[in-house]
Amino acid sequence: MKIRLVTIGKTDTGWISTGMAVYRERLGHYINFSVTELPDIRNAASLGREQIKEREGEMLLKNLAANEYAVLLDERGKEYTSTGLAGMIGDRLSHFSGNMAFVIGGAYGFSDPVYARADARISLSRMTFSHQMVRVIFLEQLYRAFTIIRGEPYHHE
Repeated sequence: MKIRLVTIGKTDTGWISTGMAVYRERLGHYINFSVTELPDIRNAASLGREQIKEREGEMLLKNLAANEYAVLLDERGKEYTSTGLAGMIGDRLSHFSGNMAFVIGGAYGFSDPVYARADARISLSRMTFSHQMVRVIFLEQLYRAFTIIRGEPYHHE
């Protein structure tokens, strides 16, 4: 199985890029992991929110394989504890073939066709984080999930 993080826009903040690099390296010890950064929409300033979501949605849908289990990181998704997320990922690893893609949308969220394509939605918190910050927060939680799955001492309860 492969896991990837699919995002809209490149990371342009140094500490976010550094944090992502740390957890990408750590995740490499557990799973084949990659990040797919899709480009920002050109001339977005001249477009409305719905137009931006639609164009981003088209890009996302083109970049999700038909057999890929797509999990949207969405404020209205299911909330998990760290051990609950580990359980969900562990279950996918144990019982299902195919790859997983965790998807972070742009600043305005996802279009309806992307929601329709999604296999699951998860929320990191009831609070809202920037779509840039979510990258580091999620990668840390993904790393934590793998340490829980392996019974390693990173996570304390």
